[in-house]
Order: sequence, then C-alpha cells, then structure tokens
Amino acid sequence: MRKKYDHHVGTIIVNQMALTVLGIETSCDETVAAVYQEGRGIVSNELFSQIDLHKLYGGVMPEIASRAHLEKINEIVAHALKKANVTLDDVDVVAVTCKPGLPGSLLVGVCFAKAIAWAKHKKLIGVNHLEGHAFSAFLEHDVPFPHICITASGGHTSMYLVHDFGKYEVLGTTMDDAAGEAFDKIAKLIDLPYPGGPEIEKLAREVNFQDFFHYPRGRKKRLDFSFSGLKTAVLYDLVKKNAYDMQTKIFLKKDDELFKQQVASSLLVCITDIFKEKVKLALKEHPHVKALTFVGGVACNKYIKQELKMFCEKRRLQFYTPSAQYCTDNAAMIAFVGYYKAKKNHFSDFDLDIF
Repeated sequence: MRKKYDHHVGTIIVNQMALTVLGIETSCDETVAAVYQEGRGIVSNELFSQIDLHKLYGGVMPEIASRAHLEKINEIVAHALKKANVTLDDVDVVAVTCKPGLPGSLLVGVCFAKAIAWAKHKKLIGVNHLEGHAFSAFLEHDVPFPHICITASGGHTSMYLVHDFGKYEVLGTTMDDAAGEAFDKIAKLIDLPYPGGPEIEKLAREVNFQDFFHYPRGRKKRLDFSFSGLKTAVLYDLVKKNAYDMQTKIFLKKDDELFKQQVASSLLVCITDIFKEKVKLALKEHPHVKALTFVGGVACNKYIKQELKMFCEKRRLQFYTPSAQYCTDNAAMIAFVGYYKAKKNHFSDFDLDIF
C-alpha cells in the first residue's frame, strides 16, 4: 500500500492509495509525457518540441510530426517517469490524448499508451485534448465553479461554460480558422517566421498596440468563432496597399518594418476585441459565472491576457490563466483530466480509437 502525502496539512496518510497517473500527449507537433500524483500534483512534464522541424514549411507537416513522435515518445516517457522518481509499476492509470488532432500523431500516442497499459495491467483513459486545455488552469489555480473558459490555439478556438470537473457545455466553437491559425497565416503573408503568434506580438509592442487599419471584427451576436474572414480581409487590404502580389504570392514590403508593425498591431488588437466581445455576450446569457479562464497556446500572448484581465476586473470577475508551459500542448493537463476521470471510474476499453 503506497503512502499518500497531503500537502495541505503536511502529514503522511497511510492506508490510502495515492493515485499516480501517467499522461501522454501527441495530438500535433509536441511529444509530451507527465506524471500526476494525488496529493502532490504534477511532478514531471517532459516535452520534445518539433518547431524547428516545421519552420521550413511555415506550419506543421503531419507526416514529419508523426515520424518525430515515433522517434521520441519512448525517450520522453522514460524522462517523465525518472524525473517523477517513479517506475511504470508505480503508475495506476495511463491517460492519453485520443482526440482531436492529426491522425498519425494521435495514433502514435494511443498505441504507445495501450501497449504500456496492457503490458503492465494498468487502467487506460482516453482524454479529449480540448478538455485538457479547458481544465489546465487548475494545475496552478483553484478556479471557482461555474466559470467561462476560452480555449485558443492553432487548431481550435472555443468557449465553454464549466460547471464542475468533467461537466461543461460548449457555448461557441471554431467555425473555420482558429485564432492561432489566423496569427500563423497572416504572419506568413507579411514574411514572418513560424510560429506567427509570438512574432506578431513582438512587432505590435513596437508601436504600442495601436489599431491602425481597423480590420473587421466579424459577427458580434454569435458565440461561435470565425477567423477565416479576418484572414481574407487582411490579405485584400495588403493587396489594396500594394504590399502583396496575389499572382506571385510575394510580400512586397519586406523592408518596411513600420508597415509590418502596423499590420501586426492592428491584427492583435482586432483578435483581442473579438475575444472581449464574445465574453461580453456570454456574460449576458450567463451572468451567474464567477470567473473567466483563458487557456491554450494563444494564452501565452501577454497583451491579450492583460486586456482580458482588465476586462474582468471592471466586471468584478476573477481571471485565471496557466503559465506558458501549460498553455501550449502539454501532458500535465492530460494527466490531470485522467486523474479526475479515474476518481469517477471513467476508464476506457482497449478498443479506444482516435478522432
């Protein structure tokens, strides 16, 4: 019988099983493994980033991503276990991302997790990647229920009304391009490297986050997100300003640093305004919520976080966001969701499939 350490009272509690969960995340281009222990929280979160492999292409290449997962997953899982000072024999549950994501990438993680669970007679739990993000703020904060959650990254942008662990409803979701995808694609239009989000914020800061070109904010009376129209609007505005050639697909003002700063700043302010408008609309429909959480890769953006924080302060609403390591794709959030699912005996069968 393992001992459980309760960090709240600082005592050792015997005769209770302290659940240990191994989390695996391979939904896109990050190979990540983490260990969550009951009473201690996240004790390891090891990552291999593929950004350098995909920079040449200006985005994620699925075949390259899945091959890199195959090469790194065994090593990353071993590192996570070693850092947590546990072995596979100490693990009770293997939690793995099974949806949504790139098929080849997901398949690597799910097959690896199944192999471990089968060989070591462990419980298996398939985790929705978006649910992982939705509860990632809990890795570092005690967020009250009910609250509104915005998840935003390169593959998705959604808004949830969260009632409890594992109990939430979708208020709005991605209709076409996600926020992170809009950052990446527009960054590519103005000849910025991948990933585009950090580069956009860096340039916008140089001109003090001003709105120069007033890009369209889209439909304001719906909670769903759509950034495809924004991407198209920016493209045609660049053409109109003789900054982009549609035939050759070449940005014509590569040396005009001020112009790139103005485009980046206008884009960032526009996307931030869209987030604020969506939250404002959601609060009208659900005035009883106690907090707002902002999670996912786009939540690394300091400007958007600060604007949403001030938005919440004016409305006496609590605001929470994870640290950067838990905003981008990570296995800590998968292990955490696996933990509360295990506590409810919500396990998966070995015919668990990907989506």
